[in-house]
Amino acid sequence: MTAVPVRSHDLDGSEVSWFAALCSDDYEYLGVPDGRLRSSWGHCSRIVKQAETLGFRNILCPSSYQVGQDTLSFVAGCAPLTSRINMLAAIRCGEMQPIMLARTLATLDHMLEGRLTLNVISSDFPGEVADSAYRYRRSHEVVQILRQAWTRDRIDHEGEIYQFRNVSTDPARPYQQNGGPLLYFGGYSPDALELCGAQCDVYLMWPEPKEQLAERMRAVHARAEAHGRVLDYGLRVHVIVRDTEKEARDYAEHLVSRLDDEYGTLIRSRAHDSISLGVAHQARARELADQFGYVEPHLWTGIGRARSGCGAALVGSVDQVLSEIEAYRKMGIRAFIFSGYPHMDEARHFGSKVLPHLKTCSLPHAYGRVPSQVPATPLGTGERH
Repeated sequence: MTAVPVRSHDLDGSEVSWFAALCSDDYEYLGVPDGRLRSSWGHCSRIVKQAETLGFRNILCPSSYQVGQDTLSFVAGCAPLTSRINMLAAIRCGEMQPIMLARTLATLDHMLEGRLTLNVISSDFPGEVADSAYRYRRSHEVVQILRQAWTRDRIDHEGEIYQFRNVSTDPARPYQQNGGPLLYFGGYSPDALELCGAQCDVYLMWPEPKEQLAERMRAVHARAEAHGRVLDYGLRVHVIVRDTEKEARDYAEHLVSRLDDEYGTLIRSRAHDSISLGVAHQARARELADQFGYVEPHLWTGIGRARSGCGAALVGSVDQVLSEIEAYRKMGIRAFIFSGYPHMDEARHFGSKVLPHLKTCSLPHAYGRVPSQVPATPLGTGERH
């Protein structure tokens, strides 16, 4: 029995994703900058290509104003380099005029032939400190406009922040049909839950003890239910998997063995989500952990010492990690976004040891969004006006 009703309740596979370290987030020793692992085009694109080769079904491409790759430019560059893996691009709502964003995303979706998924972000922009409620109202309007662009002939929007009348959607028609690219979303405030419940498809959570995750799912479901909707749920979590539990735990200790906690605090504070409610929950998990950093037998919070956002890892043997994934699936979680340090090495460990034992799927395909042939859109086979 799942914690809440889920849209893909009868789906026997999971969308298993990896992470592209676009925003200066790859280390051999956590918190020790290494020029070999900088967020360059060469390094990050190699992570994507390896993830596809290993069989991951999606890859999160984050957005942050740190030295690294611009998200949408990076996704465009990866389009001709890949053929199977979906690209989960983070979009910071309000960063681009919404109708032009819709056109940009439609272009990317056609370049990827329906392999685009979107992570909706409401964080501050560089140099900006905006009221949280305002940021979520802005995101709400952006998503409403995107949905009109993907499902209607004209855009008509009269909001607090944006006003558009009778704008043709021809330039913004995506490759995907039946609603366009799936929208993934993570956030903890009441405004965030309302946005997700009303507009998005997959609610993403950061790692916490399972009962806290179930509580979060129930809160999100209540907001979705108020809008007559049922969502799917995902978990964004790091992973360290080895042949034995001891090897995995030893590697976790190795990873933080050179970490200076003052520098770790600096790393956390420079992220744009560093004061968010979600980050506070990750800090609370660290406070509840035992002397070795474990808040559950296989959930290690040590990564949060030098990382804002997702701050815990599944640590264990192959069987133990598989058991944890199955426990999450029984709760109703259908999408997993894993990562590990260094990202190339840990992808190989997970991809060779765990992934072959999992039945995987692509959620856009499961939702019926990806057509079997090029669609009749202006960028596809539609009539040219």
